[in-house]
Amino acid sequence: MLRTENLGKHVVVADGELDILAGVSFSLAPGSSLAIVGASGSGKSTLLALLAGLDTPSRGEVWLAGEALSKQDEDGRARLRARYAGFVFQSFQLLPELTALENVMLPLELHAGKGQPRKALEATAREWLQRVGLASRVDHTPRTLSGGEQQRVALARAFAARPQLLFADEPTGSLDTHTGEQVADLLFELNRETGTTLVLVTHDNQLAARCGARLRLAAGRVTEQENL
Repeated sequence: MLRTENLGKHVVVADGELDILAGVSFSLAPGSSLAIVGASGSGKSTLLALLAGLDTPSRGEVWLAGEALSKQDEDGRARLRARYAGFVFQSFQLLPELTALENVMLPLELHAGKGQPRKALEATAREWLQRVGLASRVDHTPRTLSGGEQQRVALARAFAARPQLLFADEPTGSLDTHTGEQVADLLFELNRETGTTLVLVTHDNQLAARCGARLRLAAGRVTEQENL
């Protein structure tokens, strides 16, 4: 589902080049889960952006569902993301003027459910909000929801589009411990049910331990690979 070879990213500085990420190679099978771990500044976010085609590497290659991202222009990479990938972010990334239901419906209207009747898309969105325990909150806007509820909406939005690959960037990072554990349980439960390939960026070793494989970064380099 996802493969990299000698992936790297550098920036030009006054005295040459500075490697932000270097020599990352791994392969991730469909339905598996990978935790990318490391301290702040280790290169986790840079790697995630490269894997998702949100940034371009200085060297190496990323293959998403067999497609080399370097062969795609920006629009092509966007089409691949829309077709295969979903996202969950630490900051939720919900549109504040839309209700929970409308936030979940948005990617369905734009991509996954394009061409379907609006009633069918609404039914799908309601079903996923029910699955994350928010059936009674469908008409609430993000500002009236707690942090945990907002992240549940984000999970419903991501899974409703039936992605084959889910990128989760510190999905519990802005939540208190108890709420974070509940959201993590829900994330892994939905991931098992749908068979989605999961790439999880986290600094939480306990959360990382729930994934089938782990890749640890330090100063932009892989220092440990487990089950990859």
